[in-house]
Amino acid sequence: MVNIYLDDVRTPLSPNNEWVEGVPEWTVVRSYDEFVAKVTEVGLENIELISLDHDLGESAMKEWHKNVYHNYTLDYNNITEKTGMDCTKWLVEQWMDGEPVCRVMVHSANAIGAANMMGYINNYKHINRLAQDCDRWQVPHTVEPPTWIG
Repeated sequence: MVNIYLDDVRTPLSPNNEWVEGVPEWTVVRSYDEFVAKVTEVGLENIELISLDHDLGESAMKEWHKNVYHNYTLDYNNITEKTGMDCTKWLVEQWMDGEPVCRVMVHSANAIGAANMMGYINNYKHINRLAQDCDRWQVPHTVEPPTWIG
């Protein structure tokens, strides 16, 4: 089983830098396109856990610094790249099309974006009488320089 970690700048640490059955503890993807490609390649039936970040690029980070952090508002019109919310919507669409439901957690520092993603996933699970178990958590990580910084 595979664990997928979506984040444009963080790389999760494994407690013992473990590989399980020849597979790293986390498969890291950095963007919406990488997320969709990896989930499609691996297959939802082979995914145990997905951990999502919300802000996946420069304009999303600017929105977080300008509005979310100081004003507690999030305006998706100010974000040009796809976010973790777009990944969430795509994932739920797959479930609605009959693909297996896997566990999803959110590790985003953006509390409003995290709440949006958790609410979307848990609403699907509620309607389908599944455990509403999408929560926010912290994953030990390192931070890589963003690819969008020169």
